[in-house]
Amino acid sequence: MTDANSHVYEAHFVRTPFQLLSGLKWKKLVAFRVDEEGVLLGGAPARYEAQLAHVPWGDITSVVVWHQRTAGNGINYIGVQRKPGAPALRGMNSRVSRETAAMLAPHVDYELFLASRPINLWRLDPERLQAAVDAFAPHVPVLVYSQPHLS
Repeated sequence: MTDANSHVYEAHFVRTPFQLLSGLKWKKLVAFRVDEEGVLLGGAPARYEAQLAHVPWGDITSVVVWHQRTAGNGINYIGVQRKPGAPALRGMNSRVSRETAAMLAPHVDYELFLASRPINLWRLDPERLQAAVDAFAPHVPVLVYSQPHLS
């Protein structure tokens, strides 16, 4: 029999001096986690506890990796598309209006935008992510969205 813990996918934020200054010490902060209960979306290191959100598998219809174009190289995000009526999530995007989200990422559904986190100060391992989702929620697809060319 396979140990379920071997399928857990967990990525941690890179430790920075800011952690020491903010009182978090050198604690390993989870940026993203997939386990038997669902998906954990870590908060930004500066507001970690206030933005931490857990989404149970029963609320998730897909896990989505997407890219936001910016003046530089852009920002990669990961999020969860949730069933209609799922409870609101805490997070860094929770106060962004539908109009602002549409300007920032027109190719991403507003609810997905709210339930996403930047892949920043941590690395995503796509193969391990897929293996974890397959192990715990084989009915949930892992999708990659690309932003269409903007003229």
